[in-house]
Amino acid sequence: MKIISVEGFVVAPRWLFVKISTDEGIAGWGEPVIEGRAHTVSAAVEELSEYLIGKDPSRIEDLWNVLYRGGFYRGGPVLMSAIAGIDQALWDIKGKTLAAPVYELMGGRCRDSIKVYSWIGGDRPDDVASQALERKKGGFTAVKMNGTEELQYIDSYEKIDAVLERVEAIRKSCGPWFGIAVDFHGRVHKPMAKVLAKKLEPYNLMFIEEPVLCENKEAFREVARSCQIPIATGERLFSRWDFKEILQEGYVDIIQPDLSHAGGITEVKKIASMAEAYDVALAPHCPLGPVALASCLQVDATCHNAVIQEQSLGIHYNQGNDLMDYISNKEVFAYKDGGVSFPEGPGLGVEVNEDFVRKQAEAGQNWKNPVWRHNDGSVAEW
Repeated sequence: MKIISVEGFVVAPRWLFVKISTDEGIAGWGEPVIEGRAHTVSAAVEELSEYLIGKDPSRIEDLWNVLYRGGFYRGGPVLMSAIAGIDQALWDIKGKTLAAPVYELMGGRCRDSIKVYSWIGGDRPDDVASQALERKKGGFTAVKMNGTEELQYIDSYEKIDAVLERVEAIRKSCGPWFGIAVDFHGRVHKPMAKVLAKKLEPYNLMFIEEPVLCENKEAFREVARSCQIPIATGERLFSRWDFKEILQEGYVDIIQPDLSHAGGITEVKKIASMAEAYDVALAPHCPLGPVALASCLQVDATCHNAVIQEQSLGIHYNQGNDLMDYISNKEVFAYKDGGVSFPEGPGLGVEVNEDFVRKQAEAGQNWKNPVWRHNDGSVAEW
């Protein structure tokens, strides 16, 4: 079997799909994208495809190393996202060729399902108590929300109090054992992150996410010393080498590699095993589409330290199209009792509606995240 073509499809709401076809008629799908930089990643996929045409798609490990190590400059969000989507598609081909789910090719399942959480509140969190209660009534047992709007390095405690009021409202509406995660989204700088983390302690949060930006790795130590809430991070780390220092420092409790950003199934499986050796949990980042989610579930199925899975159904970013629109077997993501079972079909287990993908790709998309500014006109972290 040989690879004969690599096609990219930029589609709404903010996704990029890749289809890798073979001379035996078996094709695989991947989802390589940096949100807001879909066309840049698409160009990277096209460039990397020169290494793939004519090659045996079953040699996933070798192809991964060629794509990563074959260039003098490596790593970073664009290249690793391009590799991630290609890697997903190669695993999809392999599973379809062998008539088995990808997780069976990685040793089989170590669990029957995994817990999922739902997003609430939007970019500027609002009305979170009623949304959380709605999710609870819909069967979810956990939610995640952006904690705050933009915060200066030193800012008003009025904004801190507003975060606490929102979290308290969720706790009151959903009860003491309902899972609540608060995403700082890298919007909070170290001085206020320490304050906010400490003040959130009484609410028994599931975790706080990205309390500071990943480039400020040394600051995680101070935030961890400020509170006993589990700390999660990793959506902006792109390889096992990026995660190495975070794990060695020992201040992060949950890692969140993204299967569409961090080198795909091949790389995240290795990152997860590294984390397990440090007694750190895995909760893959995935505010993206169905191929990305299916890829996450393949890894979750085989990793002992996987604890919860993000998913994008109904997320505020999904304007125009949502998670189920691009697949034919919509029952594959049937959420039940706060969790989801693993796809049982061959490969990634999702049946991509190619006609719909091609139609949407004709319209395209050009989603960009907003650029926020503080009251003084300086640029704020989004």
